[in-house]
Amino acid sequence: MAWPRIVSRRTTRVSPWVKIVERGVEFKHGASVETYHAIDQQDYVAIVARTSDGMIPIVRQFRPALESFTWEFPAGMADEGEAPEQCCRRELLEETGLTALAVHALGSYSPCSARLSNRIHSFFVDADSNDKNNVLDDGIELKLVTPHELSALILAGEFPLQLHIGALLLAGMRGHLDLATFR
Repeated sequence: MAWPRIVSRRTTRVSPWVKIVERGVEFKHGASVETYHAIDQQDYVAIVARTSDGMIPIVRQFRPALESFTWEFPAGMADEGEAPEQCCRRELLEETGLTALAVHALGSYSPCSARLSNRIHSFFVDADSNDKNNVLDDGIELKLVTPHELSALILAGEFPLQLHIGALLLAGMRGHLDLATFR
């Protein structure tokens, strides 16, 4: 039998979106069992989009966990049974009013391997111009920024979500953005 091994698992539903999973882990035969907790939730998408004129849509919203407003990329959790690309298209439209013309998967990764069991699916999207008739989700402010403006927001701590900064890096690594323009 391989070590370590999971010897117990208990799941507690906290809300429709979050479960706490308690796992008992034995690291070697006869060792005491250690307890670890993780948050289980639906998968999540992060969207780095660019309009035909080179602007990058970001959204501002209040984040209760931080007790402040933050600038972020359009993003959200997948609905039950919703494929990541479908979620990407839906969230982009709901949060920005932009329609995805082309969607490029950047990869799926663990947002925090120590405490979260979901996946973050990152996408780069070629988007159309904002249709002023589209109604954005309540509480969301849209801003179209240049790469240099986005860089300034990141360095000032006003765009604080590390997961989204990682999606930006992936877009550059996969050749969709020239990261040198972010200086």
